[in-house]
Amino acid sequence: MSNAVIEVEHLSKLYELGTIGSRTLRESLERWWYGIRGKEHLLRKVGAKHQTMPADHPQAGPRPNTMWALKDVSFTVREGEVLGIIGRNGAGKSTLLKLLTRITEPTSGRALIYGRVASLLEVGTGFHPELTGRENIYLNGAILGMTRTEVKRKFDEIVAFSEVEQFIDTPVKRYSSGMYVRLAFAVAAHLDPEILVVDEVLAVGDAEFQKKCLGKMGDVAKGGRTVLFVSHNMASIGNLCGSVIHLDHGRIADIGESESVISSYLSLSREANQFFANPSERKGDHRVRIDDFGISPPHPRTGSPLKCTLDIQADERAAEDITVDFSISFVTEYGVKIFQLHSGHVNRGIAVKPGRSRIIAEIDSLPLTPGSYRVNLFSGSGGVLYDWIPEAYALIVETGSISDGIYVDNRGYPVVIRSKWSRTPD
Repeated sequence: MSNAVIEVEHLSKLYELGTIGSRTLRESLERWWYGIRGKEHLLRKVGAKHQTMPADHPQAGPRPNTMWALKDVSFTVREGEVLGIIGRNGAGKSTLLKLLTRITEPTSGRALIYGRVASLLEVGTGFHPELTGRENIYLNGAILGMTRTEVKRKFDEIVAFSEVEQFIDTPVKRYSSGMYVRLAFAVAAHLDPEILVVDEVLAVGDAEFQKKCLGKMGDVAKGGRTVLFVSHNMASIGNLCGSVIHLDHGRIADIGESESVISSYLSLSREANQFFANPSERKGDHRVRIDDFGISPPHPRTGSPLKCTLDIQADERAAEDITVDFSISFVTEYGVKIFQLHSGHVNRGIAVKPGRSRIIAEIDSLPLTPGSYRVNLFSGSGGVLYDWIPEAYALIVETGSISDGIYVDNRGYPVVIRSKWSRTPD
């Protein structure tokens, strides 16, 4: 069995909401001294009552307005393992990585790291804005404990991967966020760390660069080094990671093989056959708002007809009908787009009267193989977004047939298409 490179034991992190953190040792000592004397300190939380003893004093009462970002987290990562970390926003994923990379200290517990760590947690982490791209490459190498000769040997490879050669002697404060993350990832991945830690920051880059980064992380893992990867992209997590941790409210909800943990995580996020509109993810001016969505039959089979119903509310103040394009997009649980029903493909827009109405879309044969899928909904016109609801519906497709009762199973492809086969004479 490979050696452990990360050992996390009962790791916890408590934050005091609304409190300004101390920036120096002097400020920390001042805060403590003012606290035990019962006097007000400049950095205390606005509106907070005076406290006559430190909050962590054994005799102190319950601490109000606190939050456990992590609570009693324990796990082990072995050499060469690629570990994914998933969970909703606020689950504690980024806090865990910051503790592992020593950006912040834990409230209790410990994390033992055996090896050199390169991390990419936020755009610009570890870069000095006044220095050029070239100078920051050497600076990061020194931080990782590499000699100038070692960095020089990798320099051309780093610049080529980042695709910012034209600006390599420009101060990085003039870089766009995309250029910043390109160079930062190139440095982190090429300077031979034993452990590579990457947060969702890759989402800043374009799709082609994200693909390139995922390929590089795969190469790093194949080279026997360890990767910790936080992402909301379940397809990337599933393809790259052998094991996954699911964090929920600062605790480990599940840990194990990636396919099992991801499937369990996604099954918790949506209930099948229910319309779901998350206000934080929904976008648009709602001039034509989607109020409900449903399908018939409620439990469709592969190859069966499918009827989709959109209940909408158009702006009643409109003086005339509104011309609208609608789309119903089908994606896998991992977020991979499969196909789309778009009214604009068959009409030049649908005229919608002010007030409530119903839009129906139908297909003769559902091409999805058995499994779980998500449905994204859209209304808009001429580049104007009226309503966009990602993952508005969870669709469960059951086993069915596309011809003569020959049932279709899922052999790794989400779509099955009716086709004709024949043999020509010799």
